Amino acid sequence: MLVVEDDRKMAAAMRRGLQAAGLVVDVTSSGADAPWMVDAVEYQAIVLDVMLPEIDGFELCRRLRNTGVNVPIIMVTARDAVEDRIAGLDVGADDYLVKPFSLAELLARLRALHRRGPQHKGALLEVGSLKLDPATRRVWRNEVEIKLSGKEFALLEAFMSRPGAVLGYQTLLDAGWDMGYEHRSNVVEVYVRYLREKIDRPFGLATLETVRGFGYRLRDNGDE
Repeated sequence: MLVVEDDRKMAAAMRRGLQAAGLVVDVTSSGADAPWMVDAVEYQAIVLDVMLPEIDGFELCRRLRNTGVNVPIIMVTARDAVEDRIAGLDVGADDYLVKPFSLAELLARLRALHRRGPQHKGALLEVGSLKLDPATRRVWRNEVEIKLSGKEFALLEAFMSRPGAVLGYQTLLDAGWDMGYEHRSNVVEVYVRYLREKIDRPFGLATLETVRGFGYRLRDNGDE
């Protein structure tokens, strides 16, 4: 999912909580960046702040809907006037949360939206013989269960959510570590190596590839 929120502390808290619930989360503080991110990634939900720099949440929501984006959108804002809620719903938002709100309520509303629309998809991710279940946090290849640490699971979920796509270092850091983490080491390379040792090498495969200068990708052509 995508979180569009310019308050860094709020964005970091939402990302940590959503990741703890088993979701893959991208975050941007810029409303201007959201459209190309939505074009690049098939998100299942968007949490959209109203008060954003460059373009506010109302206008961003309107533009997304006008370009055919039908991903569920929850707007969040400190503005609790009825007129603001109506404005958000009228431009295409599916739901509206007033700050401060609890993470439990946000998760419940996301679950409700996910059940409601035609964009609902099964939770199980499959790429070739590799399967990942976000609900139970289990991974298999050829019916052999693979035990992963929390960060290994988060990175693999990011790869399996976007098979064939090249994921850069910052995207992978965002998937496995919170916003306060300072990238001062080769931590991404280390964890990619851990993943290869668990999901590929025991099975004689090399599906997790390095794209030099850009990042890594999980091949989308199965186990070939």
